[in-house]
Amino acid sequence: MKLENLPKTAELKASKRVGRGPGSGMGKTATRGENGQKSRSGASIKPWFQGGQSPLYRRIPKRGFNNARFTTRFATINLSDLNNFFKDGDVVTEEVLKERGIIKKRLSGIKILGNGNLEKKLTIKANRFTTTAVSKIEEAGGKAEVI
Repeated sequence: MKLENLPKTAELKASKRVGRGPGSGMGKTATRGENGQKSRSGASIKPWFQGGQSPLYRRIPKRGFNNARFTTRFATINLSDLNNFFKDGDVVTEEVLKERGIIKKRLSGIKILGNGNLEKKLTIKANRFTTTAVSKIEEAGGKAEVI
């Protein structure tokens, strides 16, 4: 191989001089075409731009991590529901509620809500109580025990 026969590389090739008059063949529009966005100076179209339609990254569904499965959800029961299923002096626990079909799933625990009136003296064992529920249970002569 001789020095004069080496292949030409891109580094040695002269750059294209555009916009230097009509004689060069690349004057006037400087090889940019006639009009339009790409013919203007400073124009750059992002590779993900799709002509004004909704872009692909917004059309496809989101995937990935979500904290929703770690939230604490409680099976809720109103005091008025307990009147129908229990007698005076009964102890209300999670197992008994499941047996009698009042709750379907355990979830993260049981929460007693204060809707309705409690007419029976019950000992209720649950994970959470509302303040109105506790006051209504104690008015009826029962106990509210937090597990």
